[in-house]
Amino acid sequence: MTATTEPVVVPPVPDRRPGTWRRGRVVAAFAVLTALLLLAHPWVPNWPGNLGSLLETFLPWTGLLVLPLLVAALVRRSALALVSLLLPALVWGGCFGGRLFDKRAAGGDFTIVSHNVNDENPDPVGTARALAASGAQVIALEELKKSEVPKYEETLAAGYPHHSVQGTVGVWSTFPLRDTRPVAIMPWTRALRTTVDTPKGPVAVFVAHLPSVRVRIDAGFTANGRDAAAGLLVDALDAEPAPRTVLVGDFNGTADDRALAPVTARLRAAQDDAGDGFGFSWPASLPLARIDQIFVSGVRPVASWTLPATGSDHLPVAATLAL
Repeated sequence: MTATTEPVVVPPVPDRRPGTWRRGRVVAAFAVLTALLLLAHPWVPNWPGNLGSLLETFLPWTGLLVLPLLVAALVRRSALALVSLLLPALVWGGCFGGRLFDKRAAGGDFTIVSHNVNDENPDPVGTARALAASGAQVIALEELKKSEVPKYEETLAAGYPHHSVQGTVGVWSTFPLRDTRPVAIMPWTRALRTTVDTPKGPVAVFVAHLPSVRVRIDAGFTANGRDAAAGLLVDALDAEPAPRTVLVGDFNGTADDRALAPVTARLRAAQDDAGDGFGFSWPASLPLARIDQIFVSGVRPVASWTLPATGSDHLPVAATLAL
């Protein structure tokens, strides 16, 4: 007899890989954390090393965290992760999407330009000419080097007959100036206050240059001096009786930085109301943050923009205002 061999049936191995809605949980968790970071940045502690202020200086760039998460979600082929990425994208859009639109309009009564000219500027004359070519009625300069002030004065004299330099800041105007005086925010003068007599009435103009900040391994974000100066500047603003106030300068901080919250609680940023994009102003070679500001109260911003680079490491910022 011949034995009959029965074929051995091997049962199929079940697919134990998680489904597309179960993969990518780690990516999804990071997406939620990114959204929470955008929403809860005011509660990120400033200790140690002013970490909260450092985050807020570059807050719009946190949206880039979505890109590596998107790549990870695609690699994992995770529907869960992809859907989760909508959360930080929507939060970022709610926080910053409005800044992407062009809100500039025509009209206005006068234009003001503010520029940190850099005390190592190799071409003060060219910088002054470029600012004058903007057509602004008021030009405010910060980080003026004493030995270079005559070059700015001579270059701007014809178009701006009224001017005042206080310490390392100055203002030039086609309109008359009066009541000009230094504002004490540091042991040496880095801020001033003046009245600009426009054809539609007086406007109080403050020009300020807050102390520089640095990121150091041993100390973190060294912003304490800037924050103290901002407090003294707010005291001067509170004492200002004029109903129309314009504050310009290099604040070494963005309008999102909690250190400038006392300023933004009293005045609004012209760039937010009438700008086109984020208006980053520093560094000039690859702008990453808007630390040069034009704040207003009692006047309406019509347009706000940055000017082309000069010999400085900052871009000039400008705004047209309606009285």
